[in-house]
Amino acid sequence: MARSYAEQLVDTLEAQGVERIYGLVGDSLNPIVDAVRRSKIEWIHVRNEEAAAFAAEADSLVTGKLAVCAASCGPGNTHFVQGLYDAHRNGAKVLAIASHIPSRQIGSTFFQETHPELLFNECSGYCEMVNSARQGEVILHHAIQSTMSGKGVSVLVIPGDISMQEAEADTFVASKISSGRPVVYPDAAEAADLVQAINQAKTVTLFCGAGVKDAREEVLALAEKIKAPIGHALGGKMYIQYDNPFDVGMSGLLGYGACHDASNEADLLILLGTDFPYNDFLPRKNVAQVDIDGSHIGRRTKISHPVTGDVAATIRAIIDHVDEKQDRSFLNRMLKLHHKKLNDVVEAYTSKVDRHVPIHPEFIANIVDEIADEDAVFTVDTGMCNVWAARYITPNGKRELIGSFRHGTMANALPQAIGAQASSPRRQVVSFSGDGGLGMLMGELLTVKLHELPVKIVCFNNSSLGMVKLEMLVQGMPEHETDHDHVNFAGIAEAIGIKHVKITDPKKARAQLEEAFAYPGAVLIDVVTDPNALSIPPNITFDMLMGFSKAATRTVFGGGVGHMLDMASSNLRNIPKL
Repeated sequence: MARSYAEQLVDTLEAQGVERIYGLVGDSLNPIVDAVRRSKIEWIHVRNEEAAAFAAEADSLVTGKLAVCAASCGPGNTHFVQGLYDAHRNGAKVLAIASHIPSRQIGSTFFQETHPELLFNECSGYCEMVNSARQGEVILHHAIQSTMSGKGVSVLVIPGDISMQEAEADTFVASKISSGRPVVYPDAAEAADLVQAINQAKTVTLFCGAGVKDAREEVLALAEKIKAPIGHALGGKMYIQYDNPFDVGMSGLLGYGACHDASNEADLLILLGTDFPYNDFLPRKNVAQVDIDGSHIGRRTKISHPVTGDVAATIRAIIDHVDEKQDRSFLNRMLKLHHKKLNDVVEAYTSKVDRHVPIHPEFIANIVDEIADEDAVFTVDTGMCNVWAARYITPNGKRELIGSFRHGTMANALPQAIGAQASSPRRQVVSFSGDGGLGMLMGELLTVKLHELPVKIVCFNNSSLGMVKLEMLVQGMPEHETDHDHVNFAGIAEAIGIKHVKITDPKKARAQLEEAFAYPGAVLIDVVTDPNALSIPPNITFDMLMGFSKAATRTVFGGGVGHMLDMASSNLRNIPKL
């Protein structure tokens, strides 16, 4: 019996190990959905195609495998866009199946007609339309190979009538997909220039991003040899912060500690595997940058010493040629400054917090960090939830942190938690959801219920768009339309049939959280938090101060630091007594 192209597509995905497809059924997608029905692949029914893309993204980021999402023509495709942008910018291995109107009607302003190849061009590394089953067999392979080789999202646009055409024999789709991670060694001249720059500099600071994921030991060895403080962007936090005797915290809008000072005071700053976007926090003098993607070099600040290469391979290539520095006074001074800066803000976030109502969000984040599993996956909404995660989730080499760190969209945390939990049913998945983000894609609570996903959804419910409020304040604008009426998310969860907890009393918070986290199924934890608990960057400009002065609002300066003070204190004890 002849196979349809839809069946060939699904068979190919099954052969590639795909176990789930996230999406909404309907219209031109129906032939593919019917092929899925007769396969071993599970259909994860979401309520918005945007959520399908977020979920597939998290699925891929947690497992490292190919993840798939699907949307019907027209509005289904336009809903897709937000999540695909995020997945693409985060480097997830995602194949998006975007069904299309019947091929005969393309170009005739038919019902629900869009131009998906144009729509998805900027949020994909590969985007092609299937014009026939014969050509579709070829480009299906190309799409899978492209995303598995690290080119970001691949999109296959498939008119509904073509998905029902008789498939050609498996030729290209039978190819073995290459998914290995190549090691890029640096150019000899660039490596030698970096060695010379390090040897000539009296003081050096290392600033790490997500690119140090597989280079932790090499980075620590280099820091030890040249007595360099190590700071990080949020993308590098989970890989380099823990058990790091050189740690001086994080820079940027969510930053803390002495990272900014160490970065700007050093004779040489080396950016390692980071595309840190906030150039105002970076020096413009004597900066080196190591990145596996040469197109990233020099995008954020002036670079004097560029090196295209894998971070670990680059350090291995240069470390024997780097002179060991004997003077660690700069490192010691930065470690002391880091400890002081963390210590100075602890009091505001620990004093009488068990009596503060509404509850400090930092208080809740700190408890969650303490009771969550050692290998928990955390997904975090954009906004103030990013701050609480950056400052309170303690990395240990086993935990993972997923957020919209490059695209910066709202409402990502819950659908990402769906993908993380569906792909890893035995791991604990915790969503840090803001009330704004949760409200935006609240329908995905129905997805959690339908598929019985045991996600722990912590809603920081401050009846405010906290980060937007902060943005207005630092620009000297009185806050406007950032606050809204209180929403009873616990009551909504009850109506859906999800176990719920409402936390309003800080004295009962730990017991309530422990009970919720011990429950084997999904729990929505609705925490009423203080809308005035806003976070300010550790290095405040005059313009920011003037903005707050003009706005004349009550705002908490500084920021909590969770258990980082303990590590900073430990690192101080390691400073030799001279």
